[in-house]
Amino acid sequence: MSARSPHADKVYRGEQLQGSRHIEPVTVALAQISPTPLDIAAHHAAVTGSQDGALACFVGTVRDHSPDAAGQVVRLEYVAHPDAPAVLASLATQVSTRHDGVTIAVSHRTGDLGVGEAAIVACAASAHRAAAFDACRDLVETVKAELPMWKKQVLADGSHSWVGAL
Repeated sequence: MSARSPHADKVYRGEQLQGSRHIEPVTVALAQISPTPLDIAAHHAAVTGSQDGALACFVGTVRDHSPDAAGQVVRLEYVAHPDAPAVLASLATQVSTRHDGVTIAVSHRTGDLGVGEAAIVACAASAHRAAAFDACRDLVETVKAELPMWKKQVLADGSHSWVGAL
């Protein structure tokens, strides 16, 4: 049985030392479902480090209209499946494995949101802008397609419709 290096499991922002070679680990700084307003600055801080030269962030906000709504949208209500936190963490990890050298953070709101409020925040940081842009877009598209989250659109006349039921 050989002795392990004392640095074998020590993680340094974005890389893990194993023996004498460097390995890029899966780097997800934050993945959460939140009933409270999303903190964009916290996502930025969670992913950036001195090795990063690029940060790409996406903030999806509630808008006052929707192609499938019969009137003006005044608020949305997001409802998450009980497994949504674990699914979001898994999706973030999957995206991270597709983008070497990128650190990502993502959060999605639940509850009632008014027009202009952030429903999703996704950030990706990397040494180079192309990698950060690509990872951020992949993260947003993956979460939008696969997170078990439902959206109730409430219209100005009081009517509503459900969108995105999986």
